[in-house]
Amino acid sequence: MDQKEQKILAATTAVDTLIKDGKIFSGMKIGLGTGSTALPAVKRLAERIEDGTLKDIKAVVTSFQTENYCKDLGIPVYTLNDRAIDGQLDLAIDGADEIDPKNNLIKGGGAALLLEKIVAYNSKFYAIVADESKSVATVGTKFPLPVEIIGGARRAVEKKLNEMGAKCVLRDGVRKCGPVITDNGNQILDCTWEDPVDPAKMEDEIAKITGVVEVGFFTKLRPTAFIAHSDGTVEIR
Repeated sequence: MDQKEQKILAATTAVDTLIKDGKIFSGMKIGLGTGSTALPAVKRLAERIEDGTLKDIKAVVTSFQTENYCKDLGIPVYTLNDRAIDGQLDLAIDGADEIDPKNNLIKGGGAALLLEKIVAYNSKFYAIVADESKSVATVGTKFPLPVEIIGGARRAVEKKLNEMGAKCVLRDGVRKCGPVITDNGNQILDCTWEDPVDPAKMEDEIAKITGVVEVGFFTKLRPTAFIAHSDGTVEIR
């Protein structure tokens, strides 16, 4: 299976397994992630709503991309502040850019890490879907760690990150002049380290830097990961 097929397989398996195991049921409040692996999960969820397996699903989305997709598929969209949600989700389903053997994650390749973390960390259960290329021995040395920042603090934040051993690159837009601007109006520094780092420690330390809005290490809530492989199998861990 190629990478696209693996993403669809992981997403479909995750939704169907979570329904079968009673993790997804009618009336649930579900956080829905962003990106090329999360969107197939959104599609599969819509299919299970359409076939009558699920009813009265309330979705909280993590980006304009996912909001538009949910609306196209007829999935009702709410915010965490709506009374029907009341700041707490039953489940969040999302993708990841890297996942290590302890299920620590790097997320934010789609520049949606702030809302993705808000949704994830306010969910009772967290599921990650990924193709096999996302499974790595250590995080932070290959796929850049996204750090969402206030634009006016860019140089100050860069200096602090450099002191922590990171090499930082301001993410530029595609089909747009200048930097990527997130859905929240901020900018993204992509950071890599030559040697492996402790992601839990780095999540805390980077978050303390004045001017940092959010960091793409996700270590505080261990997800159940559904990782599809090229041979057509799905690893659940």
